[in-house]
Amino acid sequence: MIPIKDDIPTRTFPILTVLIIVLNTVVFIYEVSLSPQELKMFVFSYGLLPVDIFHLRFDKVITSMFIHGGFAHLFGNMLFLWIFGNNVEDALGKFRFVVFYIICGFGAALTQSVVSIAEGSINIPMVGASGAISGILAAYMKLYPHARVAAIIPPFIFFVFVFPAWFFIGYWFLLQVLFAMIVPSSMGGVAWYAHIGGFVTGWILINFLYPLRKPKVVYYSVEQKI
Repeated sequence: MIPIKDDIPTRTFPILTVLIIVLNTVVFIYEVSLSPQELKMFVFSYGLLPVDIFHLRFDKVITSMFIHGGFAHLFGNMLFLWIFGNNVEDALGKFRFVVFYIICGFGAALTQSVVSIAEGSINIPMVGASGAISGILAAYMKLYPHARVAAIIPPFIFFVFVFPAWFFIGYWFLLQVLFAMIVPSSMGGVAWYAHIGGFVTGWILINFLYPLRKPKVVYYSVEQKI
C-alpha cells in the first residue's frame, strides 16, 4: 500500500520534516553525480557497517540515515516521512522531534547490526532513513490511531482506498516482521530488522516525549481532504 494523504491538519509548518526531506534529496543528487566506483566508496565511507555501532561510530549512524540506494528508495521514504512526520513534528515540537528522529534511527541501526552480526553479514553497509521513519510511524499510530489514510494499492493505481491509521501502519509493521523472518540479512536489500527496531523504539519513546497528553486534532471527512 502506498499512502498519498491523511486527514490530520498541522497547526504549524513542519519545517524540520521539510528540512530532512531536502537534505536527503541533496545527498541523493550528489550520489547520482558519482561514478559507480566513487559511489561504492561513498557508501562504505558514510554508510553503517554492522560493527561500526559497536565501535561507537555514532557519526556513521547519522550519515547513513541520509544515504539512499536509488530513487525508489528515496521517494518511498520521503513520502512516508512527509505524510506521517509532519503531524508527529506538530505534536512533539521541533526539539523533541529531532531527538525522537535520531534516537529511532539509532534503535533501528542497533537492531539491524545485532542481527547482521549474528547472521555473519558484517560487510553489508546499511543506508537509508527508513529506520527512523519507522519510529515516526509508531508515534503516529499511537497519537492518531483513528486518522484516515488514503492509499493506492498496486496494481489498482486508479482507485483510492481509505484505512484507519492503526490498520494501515499495523499492516505495514506486520509485513516487516514477516519479511524479516523469511529473508536473511545476508541477501542484502531491505533492512527489515532496522524497520522493526525503529518502530519498537518509537513506540516506547513516544510515551516519554509525549506523556499523558492528547494531540489537538480536527478530523475532516475524507471527501473534504482527499
